[in-house]
Amino acid sequence: MADEPLSYGDEEGDFFIQQVRRTKPFERNNHIHRTYEIYYQVSGQRYHFIDDRSYTIVAGDLVFVNKHVVHNSAAFGPLAHERIVINFSDAFLGEGHPLHHPSLFEPFANNALLLRLNSEEQAFVHQLLAKMVAETIERRLGYETYLRVLLTELLLFAARHPAVQEEHHRIGGGSASAAAVSPLQHKISEVVQHINEHYDTKLVLADLAKRFFMSPYYLSRSFKTITGFTLVEYIHLTRVREAQRLLKETELKVIVIAERTGFENTGHFDRIFKKVAGTTPLGFRKLGRQG
Repeated sequence: MADEPLSYGDEEGDFFIQQVRRTKPFERNNHIHRTYEIYYQVSGQRYHFIDDRSYTIVAGDLVFVNKHVVHNSAAFGPLAHERIVINFSDAFLGEGHPLHHPSLFEPFANNALLLRLNSEEQAFVHQLLAKMVAETIERRLGYETYLRVLLTELLLFAARHPAVQEEHHRIGGGSASAAAVSPLQHKISEVVQHINEHYDTKLVLADLAKRFFMSPYYLSRSFKTITGFTLVEYIHLTRVREAQRLLKETELKVIVIAERTGFENTGHFDRIFKKVAGTTPLGFRKLGRQG
C-alpha cells in the first residue's frame, strides 16, 4: 500500500530490505551508516545526493553507495515514486564469508555507482529484488542463505556491467552521460565541496551566499532541495564524520578534536555528535576499540 513500507530487518543491522511506494513528502533520517546500500528506482524520480554530488535518478536506475558515505534523496517533480532499498553489512557478505569475493564489491569502489539499466536489465534486476522481498515475507527454510545467494547474484551482475569497467560512467568520475547535472546541481556541488574542505573553519550562510553569488534565501532553499539537508545539518554531519575518523584513528583528546573539526566548544560538540551519531564522542571511541 502507498506510503506504508514493506520492510525486513534493521537498516543498521546486517541485512535490511524495504519496498515502498510513496505519494506524500518523505525525508530520510539516517544519512550515513556502516552498511552498504543498493537503491533501485521502480517508478517516479528523485534527486540523489551522494558524497559531494547530486543526480537525478529515474525509473530503472540502480544505485550503489559504499558504507560511511554521506547520501540522501529528495523529491524531484511529482511526489509519487516507488523504490526498493537494500542495506547489508560486511558480516552478511563481507570478507571471510564463504560467498565473498572481492569482485562483488567493485560497484562500491568509487564510493558510489549509478547504473542506468536498459529494459532487459531492469526486468532481470526487478525479478531478483522481487525474490528477495518474497523470501523476507515467507521466511521458508534456508531463506537467509537464499538472500545471500540472490544478493551475490545482484552484485555480480553489477560488477560485470559495462559501465563498471568505464571510469567515466562512475558517479564522481566527471561524466554527465549517466545522469544529467543541472547548473543549480553543479553550483550546490561547489558549495558542498567547499564545506568538505573547510569544515574546520567558521561557516555561516551569509558568507557562503556571498562567496557563491547567491542570496542567502536562495542558497538555503536550493541546498535543501538538491541535497535533502539543511545547510546547518550538512555542516554538522561533515564535522561529525571527520570527528569519528579522528576518534578511531588517533589518541587526540576530545577537546582537541572538537577544535579541529570546527565546533565552538566541547559542549556544542558533544550535543551535535550525539544527535548525529547516537552516542557521545567518548562512547563512540570506546565502541570503536571494542569492535
